[in-house]
Amino acid sequence: MSQSSATTIFKIHFIMNKILFSYTIIFSAVVLLFTGCKKEEDTAPEFNASILAPFSVEFDNIMGDRTLTFNNSAAPYTNAAGEPFTVSMLQYFISNIKVATAEGKEYAVTQDSSYFLIKSSDKATRFAKVRVPEGNYTRLTFTLGVDSLRSTMGIDKRTGVLDPAADHDTGGMYWGWNSGYIFFRFEGNSNVISNDVNGDPTGKKQFKYHIGGFGGYSAPTINNIKTISIDLTTAGIARVRKDRQSNVHLFVDAMKVFNGTNSFKIAEHPTAMFSAFSVGVAGNLPQMFKHDHTEN
Repeated sequence: MSQSSATTIFKIHFIMNKILFSYTIIFSAVVLLFTGCKKEEDTAPEFNASILAPFSVEFDNIMGDRTLTFNNSAAPYTNAAGEPFTVSMLQYFISNIKVATAEGKEYAVTQDSSYFLIKSSDKATRFAKVRVPEGNYTRLTFTLGVDSLRSTMGIDKRTGVLDPAADHDTGGMYWGWNSGYIFFRFEGNSNVISNDVNGDPTGKKQFKYHIGGFGGYSAPTINNIKTISIDLTTAGIARVRKDRQSNVHLFVDAMKVFNGTNSFKIAEHPTAMFSAFSVGVAGNLPQMFKHDHTEN
């Protein structure tokens, strides 16, 4: 091999090694960049109950595998008993929101800021917006209903969505005759003849489920308050930070009212209010809530 050829090969090897070295440096920098970003994202700030950040829970109401719509007689829903029905009202109280980390750090939202009335007819109410400390949360807990302490407070402590003066006929959630809140109100129409509160036929093809009862004040009564606990580890934990909105998206499947563990037929029970049967209906309600995803 001539000296000229050897020099050329040497130069080629030198250039190739230089290029390879440059690519190695670039690749290492990219890896470090992404690793650093991931580490920063996964590492939660030190838990400090005095430093709060925005957090919300979204209640996305559905009916089985379908979107919830009202009075859709052209395409009624069908429960497990084969009964077709349409929906005219669905609304419920959410309260006492709490979050917890994998390490056991818990935070309960200030109670005065933790009462929400979710109205399916008003999409603006589907978000329960609160503030909690920065952190990575693996569990969400809330109450379906209004707790006994708040239910027995003076009227001045029950304002906003808890105002007992709201008109019952247009969606009010308070029993004036029973001095208590309706935790869950679900109404609609089916092909069965409904009864009134006394069991007498009304001649109307309606169903009404008004579920309430906080356990009684001076004597024990029905207690249909339900605590809902959501494991966030499967569909995405909530990474709450001051500079962004973390939102836990829940599907709320109202079909579970009929098809839950305590399943029943509309034809046999077109109404439920402050009665023993309401306890079974209330037992189905926690099954409505399913974590779909978390937006961080």
